[in-house]
Amino acid sequence: MPWKPILRGLWLPALVFVVLLLSTAGSTSFYFPPLTEVLASLWRELLHGGLFGDLLFSLRNILCGLALATVVGVGAGLVIGEIRTVRLATGPLLDFARATPTVGFVPVIILTLGIGSGPKIFLIFLGSVWPILLNTVSGVEAISPAVHETSRGYRIPWPLRLRRVVLPGALPQILAGIRIALSVAVVLMVVSEIYGSPVGLGNFILQSGSSFHVAETWAGTILIGILGYGLSVLLLLVEHRLLGWYHQRAPRVRSPRPVQARSADSTESIKSNGVAV
Repeated sequence: MPWKPILRGLWLPALVFVVLLLSTAGSTSFYFPPLTEVLASLWRELLHGGLFGDLLFSLRNILCGLALATVVGVGAGLVIGEIRTVRLATGPLLDFARATPTVGFVPVIILTLGIGSGPKIFLIFLGSVWPILLNTVSGVEAISPAVHETSRGYRIPWPLRLRRVVLPGALPQILAGIRIALSVAVVLMVVSEIYGSPVGLGNFILQSGSSFHVAETWAGTILIGILGYGLSVLLLLVEHRLLGWYHQRAPRVRSPRPVQARSADSTESIKSNGVAV
């Protein structure tokens, strides 16, 4: 498990935390309260306020939307990447969908579907599916043609070939797409809850800011960052579990020993024995 790289990567956040803690210790600014006050507000809202329920609501939306996007994106990406005719036909449509900002659909989705949990999951799915799908297609295209020819030579059925040959070969690219989709999902979660939700972390930040509760607003923002980082670490552990073979270092190849020059005496001896040099 990659715990050591994760722990080694925490030194910079820890340093930033200490710097903010010391630099804001005596702050009297209304907009930048001391970090200790922000952390106290975060703890108080989690225990006695409704922030914990908001966290669970946002977390459920992210996980559901991202899981749905993974299933649809990987499934469609494997088929599109494997069948060249379908890939060429859907290329312009995929480029158009990738270039369209999903945030622009927020008012339309809220207006037509309401402010419940379903529209937010659909919005997260809509924005997260494209990185996963496009990375899956790229991963399938990157598989060596010799692998495809070998599987066809053994007459492996197409569904089994997708599951046992194409999917493992494209898995590194697929997980890279899921990492990108995770950051998109967090952004869409916040935006959808700010503009049309009575609950959630985005709604908590909106209500706190509208009431000029600056410490609570910063607390909600920090909690969103912690949520995103925690999900990224969890995804990294899953990736290391699935791609242990991919992350292992290749064995070192010992360089061949240099051929020593033959001495003149040994060369003459070989010639005298009738052996060509």
